[in-house]
Amino acid sequence: QVQLVADGGGLVQAGGSLRVSCAASGLSFSNYVLAWFRQAPGKEREFVSGISRSGGSTTYADSVKGRFTISRDNSKNTVYLQMNTVKPEDTAVYSCAARAGSAIKTNLYDYWGQGTQVTVSS
Repeated sequence: QVQLVADGGGLVQAGGSLRVSCAASGLSFSNYVLAWFRQAPGKEREFVSGISRSGGSTTYADSVKGRFTISRDNSKNTVYLQMNTVKPEDTAVYSCAARAGSAIKTNLYDYWGQGTQVTVSS
């Protein structure tokens, strides 16, 4: 059974930093592309960032480029999202996802985690 468990969300002031993580189990972690998505109240889920199997290639949404950094530790089966200079519009539930294919920036992920709430106060 595949599980993706996100952690690290919370309340942070605008301009601050936060790191969320997602621990995976039940799959061969290094064989999966990973991504973070977010969904704010009343809005559709959107792609935030993704990373290739080796970690050598990363992709970001324009809205977070230069502020967020995705990384992975294949020895710990964990993917991270470092969020810097956060803005109130970053407030959302952040979920991680895994897919067996090679494309990164797509909604066609195979497995999804439950998400962690990130709230940015102004």
